[in-house]
Amino acid sequence: MLISQYAYFGLSSLVIPAAEMTAILGIAPDEISVRGSRRGEPRPHPPLHRWKIVCREPAMSVDQQVERIMERLAPHGDAIAALARRLDAEDGDQSGAVLEIVRKFNHDEGQDRLASTPPELIDGHDLLGWHLDRAVLEFLQATGAVLDVDEYDYSDSADDD
Repeated sequence: MLISQYAYFGLSSLVIPAAEMTAILGIAPDEISVRGSRRGEPRPHPPLHRWKIVCREPAMSVDQQVERIMERLAPHGDAIAALARRLDAEDGDQSGAVLEIVRKFNHDEGQDRLASTPPELIDGHDLLGWHLDRAVLEFLQATGAVLDVDEYDYSDSADDD
């Protein structure tokens, strides 16, 4: 089974654009979304401005991807926490901070090693399990971030019979 996965930490807002978030935080994002840039009213898409630090390194465990993200964010933790609180206060439940984990199983574009390979034959981490250490959990708490994990199985349903 091929696994493709990535992680990101993001801030979202109804009113504060990513460029302003960048100026406040002093760290450039890897990706941004501009509210309504793809479709305006009556329902803008994307619905929020988004600022993201992303790790899409192949053949890394989720733990390693999150560690890479945290290395970049840690020096800016206080500013990120203050901005996240501001977003929560101004926009309510629609905005704030998130640590997103996205995993795709049996995906044609999966570039990571086979998860079904016996561990003794794998040079490095098995990609099926992952955890968040205390420092990450403390950062999520300090920023008021939610953890959102999306997992998709692209197996051919005919194989399940």
